[in-house]
Amino acid sequence: MRYFDRRFYWGLLHPRLWGTWLAIGVLFLFGVTPAVIRDPFARALSRLVLRIAKKPIKVARANIRACFPEKSDVEVEALIRENVAQFVVILIAQAELLFRSKEHLRRRVQINGFENVKSARDAGQAIIFIMPHVWGIDYAGLRLNLELPMVTMAKAHRNELFNWFSNRIRSRLGGRVYMREAGLRVLITEMKQGNSFFYLPDEDLGPDQSVFAPLFATTKATLPVVGRLAAAGKARVMPVSIGYNDKSHQFVLTVLAPIEASNMAGKENEALALNKAVEEVITAYPEQYMWFLKFLRTRPEGEDSIYN
Repeated sequence: MRYFDRRFYWGLLHPRLWGTWLAIGVLFLFGVTPAVIRDPFARALSRLVLRIAKKPIKVARANIRACFPEKSDVEVEALIRENVAQFVVILIAQAELLFRSKEHLRRRVQINGFENVKSARDAGQAIIFIMPHVWGIDYAGLRLNLELPMVTMAKAHRNELFNWFSNRIRSRLGGRVYMREAGLRVLITEMKQGNSFFYLPDEDLGPDQSVFAPLFATTKATLPVVGRLAAAGKARVMPVSIGYNDKSHQFVLTVLAPIEASNMAGKENEALALNKAVEEVITAYPEQYMWFLKFLRTRPEGEDSIYN
């Protein structure tokens, strides 16, 4: 089967997975806890995460300094602290996506710019939503799946129970989750059937077929494949931002205007357009981007790694 099988199987009860079951149970308890209580607890817990997550924080610090060299050390550390806090706030709430009602999800995630989606759907087009790795991405995917048919593609986790749990969440509303091994052809087939999906253009997939393009104050290797996918599936390409508001305890999801096909003509232009979209989405909520990812691993020839 090319897409994730969301059915339960007895192997998930193996004793080596009992620790994961315990963690999922804790997440379920947090999922039923009101956000007004859960969020302050998460912020307190984030102080512990700051002390123990040394390696990820080192990567985050390198990424932020590469992208924003104008920031002072004080500003960099403040951004990291808030980034970790937002990570914990969103992580411990995520089980609610599996069992809370559709009405609850609508209340939790406010949508702006949906007229852009409606315009494409009225024209019979699928949509490739451009969203880099942000903490609230699963909230964005499920909230949009309430309004239109969606599929997605994910990398399998080593822990099969966590793999089952996370993909049960993503496919809860009927959207299929394809493993990466399925390839891009399945996405073209899905688009031709009217299904939309998220594409995450910020991942560093190595130098092969990638193009270097500016990203903030640095340069990033970007895979220019979205233009061809959109053309093959007759789809529109729209960036999406999502950020959590601590005061209202809601996410704000904004669908931005479509990227013009002419702006993605040619690999260099497409890489530039994709990185500009990534910049726009990150700038909306810089404290909620996954800065711990090594998305700047591939460097231009002769340039040293920023992670040394």
